[in-house]
Amino acid sequence: TGEKKTTTKKTAKPKEAKAPKEPKAPKVPKEPKLRAPRKPAAGRKTQAAKSLKDSEASVLAGMERKKVDNDYREKTGGIQTDCPEETRRVSFIVSESYQRDRWADEGSSQAWLGVKKEEVDAEDFTFDEPCLKKQKTSAACMGRPTNLPSSEAQSLRNELNMNWDLIEVLSHLTCVERWVCANIIMLLREENTVPFMVRYRKDMINHMDADAVRDVQMVYEELCSLAKRTQSVVQTLKKDGVLTTELEQNLRNCRSADELDHVYSPYKKGSKLTKARRAKALGLEDAASALMNTPHTLDLRAWIKPGTEGLSSVEEVATGVEHILADMMSVYIHIKSNSFFLYLHELLILYTLAINRGESLKILTVKVNIPDRVKSDFTRWCINNRWRPKTFAKEELHAIIRNAVEDSYKRLILPFLTRSYRTKLTSAAEKESIAMFVRNLRQRLLVCPVRGCVIMGVDPGFRHGCKLAILSPTSQILQTDVVYLHNSNQPREAEKLRHLMTKYSCSRVVIGNGTACRETESFFADLISRRYFHPLDVSYCITNEAGASIYSVSPEAVQEMPDLDPNLRSAVSIGRRVQDPLAELVKIDPKHIGIGTYQHDVSAGALKTALDGVVQECVSFVGVDINICSEILMRHVAGLNAGRARSITEWREQHGPFINREQLKLVKGMGPKSYQQCAGFIRINPQTLSRYQSKQSSSNQAPEVPEKPAAKKGKGKTGVNVSTSFNPLDQTCIHPESYHVAQRYSAHKHTRTLEQQPTPLAKELARTLDTTPETLKLIIDGLTQPPGFDIRQNFGQADFKRGVVSMSDLRVGAVLTGRVDNTALFGAFVDIGVGRAGLIHKSNITLDKLPVSQRRRSLALGPGERVEVRVLNVDLQRGRIGLDLIRVLQ
Repeated sequence: TGEKKTTTKKTAKPKEAKAPKEPKAPKVPKEPKLRAPRKPAAGRKTQAAKSLKDSEASVLAGMERKKVDNDYREKTGGIQTDCPEETRRVSFIVSESYQRDRWADEGSSQAWLGVKKEEVDAEDFTFDEPCLKKQKTSAACMGRPTNLPSSEAQSLRNELNMNWDLIEVLSHLTCVERWVCANIIMLLREENTVPFMVRYRKDMINHMDADAVRDVQMVYEELCSLAKRTQSVVQTLKKDGVLTTELEQNLRNCRSADELDHVYSPYKKGSKLTKARRAKALGLEDAASALMNTPHTLDLRAWIKPGTEGLSSVEEVATGVEHILADMMSVYIHIKSNSFFLYLHELLILYTLAINRGESLKILTVKVNIPDRVKSDFTRWCINNRWRPKTFAKEELHAIIRNAVEDSYKRLILPFLTRSYRTKLTSAAEKESIAMFVRNLRQRLLVCPVRGCVIMGVDPGFRHGCKLAILSPTSQILQTDVVYLHNSNQPREAEKLRHLMTKYSCSRVVIGNGTACRETESFFADLISRRYFHPLDVSYCITNEAGASIYSVSPEAVQEMPDLDPNLRSAVSIGRRVQDPLAELVKIDPKHIGIGTYQHDVSAGALKTALDGVVQECVSFVGVDINICSEILMRHVAGLNAGRARSITEWREQHGPFINREQLKLVKGMGPKSYQQCAGFIRINPQTLSRYQSKQSSSNQAPEVPEKPAAKKGKGKTGVNVSTSFNPLDQTCIHPESYHVAQRYSAHKHTRTLEQQPTPLAKELARTLDTTPETLKLIIDGLTQPPGFDIRQNFGQADFKRGVVSMSDLRVGAVLTGRVDNTALFGAFVDIGVGRAGLIHKSNITLDKLPVSQRRRSLALGPGERVEVRVLNVDLQRGRIGLDLIRVLQ
């Protein structure tokens, strides 16, 4: 920011009173102020000229919250949709226009500064701050703009007890419209899950995707945690007897944990008494106030008290006043600005976690260099504008202000800016790294399953042989064995393979990518090329086996396969990862699946929360057949947990399969809220019921499902009567709460027309059926999708092949197809079938090469996506392949 030229009007007071009204007129919309109850704080501004302490409290506390709500709304025009899609810098303070508008309304509360209202345009040392990131939400209001009910809003304010409005701050930090934030808060407080909101409350969240909603949820929880910690700090300081009204206001103004720590740290037990507090203890606040308001009357010699340390000379008095002013300057910059402007190259975010790790290992040291012009601009602004004496001051008094500015910047502001910069940069890097984990995990989980065929899972190895598992089309274990393909008895082992594959008509082989993978692949490729398995048309694929060995010794694996050796369990897991990736991978901690980078350098809690959230999202959106899914899979359905999943399994074992969704109400621990959250994601598949009934008939056993189910027992609960008949809607994504709408829609005369051309009639018919267009579209999808519809059919499937290619076969410029194996912050690794993944550097993943639907994400690629690439370079010695992205294959 450069220094702005201003015109100081030293005219009569009536003219001064009229001047500020000009910039205020277009700025403030005519609407009630959200924080009206706190207006009395502004009443203290008449005391400003009398006491420096009161003035500081007014500036740093009362005014901090007075205009925040209207300023945010003015800045964004009511709906914050102008944020850049990709922010290439991290900035910590509000924009210049935002600061200017706030100061325009502060009036005489800053009279002690000696700066008139006409000069507000030059009174802020500010830096531009773009919104952090545009969330995935429509710019237009497509849903139901609402506010929290007054009782709910009041309850929330009482719980937080902070000097800012939660919804406004949340909207500002997340770049999500205010009404959407209010709806999300209300839905979260009603214990709604993210998958439920994204699918069944689209109109309330303006069609945001799950990642965006989770971002808002995370910031909301951070703000609630901040409020809780602030209350704890206030109580601690009150107990210690050091809490003042001014300090409490400063604490309740904080909007981040970093701010709170900065304000609280000087008052912690064991912390040294700051220089400013020692000076205040000597009574020098009045001298500092006089220096700013009436310097012509200030005589520093009058403050000398011989024999009193700190007041024994004019120099000591001047030093004390300097310390008070320096502290005020640093607090002002922190509270009003809360940070620093630095343009960050994207590579800085990429390397931040690596740099932090190197620093913690004492391999390197890190220093933040701040341009000298920042100091010169800040000094000039302080002396000429913000801390300019109100009236004439002697040269020695101006020297005190200059020394205070120098001391404040060097001793207080510069270290704070450095810490804030590192903290902000690390936070941005952690968020990007976690976002990469989330994207990779989602695409790994949603790989299309390979159904309807027998599969052989192979866990390759040298010394201990290759472990085999033959799996039925429904993932049942048919046989396990071990073959030694890499010794002198290869013909005999090959014959054993042929016998197993012929016996079970197995034509698909899945090989894990661990030790001996390349050699095992070559062995199978050689047999296939010689038509060794004729008449079977055998093909194979390579799959990521990360986490298989960990899962094989887990309690879940022991319970599922108690009689199998752990090594054979790994082969089973490898085969099932291709048959049904989602059902198998949910059994493994997402951190062990081999996705993302720097997982040990980010917050373990934040990473776990994010990954658990995306697992719940994927399982819920795919849906589960409640009568055959595993207990482990059920745990991840929205609204369920380990206890409810166990209860469902027990009910299923005692009473047979569920005939309809409504029977879930009979399960122990399934209350109305749990049922509401999970019901839409649970399927009752008629084919499963038919197989069960055929099995019962063949064994001459009557079904155990009671005609009149027993009443649901539980503390304080009454009996629940449910239907025992099958409902066709239970096999769709339509929620039971909308069944009555679906039935009315089916009987409507425009049903067929709407299915063919839904847009023109959708809103009108939605009003007729007393529902929303979003719910109506979901009903249409549910009724028109074929039985057994799986959203994963739109995602890529494992690539099976019959031959093998080596790195030596590659040539620069060759065009190949491959599948993304993993992505990192610096690029994407692609399996092109040569035993070594090639790297598409981030610089080669440009928007023009991506489908429009994928351009909103930073890398836009994820595991499982098929791509066409060109070979840029091949380094045989180091085993590295450089690739250029040509296009993403649909």
